[in-house]
Amino acid sequence: MSQLAAKEKEVTLLDLLDRILNKGVILYGDVTLSVADVDLVYLSLKVLLTSVETAEKMKRAASLRLEPGAGGAAASSDPKMEISS
Repeated sequence: MSQLAAKEKEVTLLDLLDRILNKGVILYGDVTLSVADVDLVYLSLKVLLTSVETAEKMKRAASLRLEPGAGGAAASSDPKMEISS
């Protein structure tokens, strides 16, 4: 039974890449290099990994939320705001 459950959870690299590009992933990280408790190098990592299409959809959705009084009619009249399937 455990082998069957393990097979159902197998994810191919293509499936993983498809999910990452469709949903997007944000990575945050900090790296500090120090010697004798003296910080020499500090790196802050902030990465957004997604497809261009998903990023544009996120940008449009965020701009619609931030625009005061943006109704459905006003937003749909702008040709740049149309989302193609």
